[in-house]
Amino acid sequence: MRKAEWSNSQLLFDHSHWICEATDLRWSAPYHLIVLTETGTTQHTRTICDAEMTYQGRDRPGALTFVPANVERVGSYRHAELSYSALWISPDIQLAGFENLSSLPIFINRTDTVIRSLISSLNSELSRGFKPESLYVEHLAALILMRIRALDGARSQSRGHGKLGTKTLATVRDYIEHHIADDVSLSSLARAVGMKADTFARRFKATTGLPPYAYVLELRTRRAEELLIKTNLPVSAVAHSLGYSSQSHLTATLRRTRGITPRALRASRIPERDNFPEF
Repeated sequence: MRKAEWSNSQLLFDHSHWICEATDLRWSAPYHLIVLTETGTTQHTRTICDAEMTYQGRDRPGALTFVPANVERVGSYRHAELSYSALWISPDIQLAGFENLSSLPIFINRTDTVIRSLISSLNSELSRGFKPESLYVEHLAALILMRIRALDGARSQSRGHGKLGTKTLATVRDYIEHHIADDVSLSSLARAVGMKADTFARRFKATTGLPPYAYVLELRTRRAEELLIKTNLPVSAVAHSLGYSSQSHLTATLRRTRGITPRALRASRIPERDNFPEF
């Protein structure tokens, strides 16, 4: 089993392998639950949610299920052998694009390549020993929930959003600078300027052109570049000072975002990049 949590346990993830001959389950949970069958199958699955039949057939790779918080689920499984990834989302979490999460639909054993890709990518990162930051996972969870809402036929409303003022943006930037090595969350950034998370995320992106999680990751990467170029600190010390989980995590990040390793960066002494958004 592989487990991780973020945002004060408001986001949980687990990946498990499950084998059973026959079992019947009845349960509900205080979290919204998204489950992806990664590999394997069942001979027969029967699911009832809120006293209504929602699925009868087989679990197969790529099967996706979403059950809202506190909805009773009754499941009957026969000859199951599968691996699954599960993302648990607290109804109290503040996510960009969601003032509340109470109106999301039940979504049982359907398929969607977008959601499958998002959950699989998170599982892949964790399997390699890299734990993404809270901001990243919050953004990923919001994308998944928006996709579920869209698949249910709901249409998001498109409207313009105001920008953050100069002083507000400076406050956010200062907060990030002082917490660059911490696991910064969307709610912590919003609290720093006294806004709701959803409102803050929209206005921040309208101002900078980047969602908060991407801005923090870019700023952290730039600081890593500066330290590697301007100091002789060991790469492991640079990684630790900026909140990377390990030296290999920093190396993988630089390779993915800059196309270079820390050692190669130091050897070439590349001038500081100037493509970070200016305000």
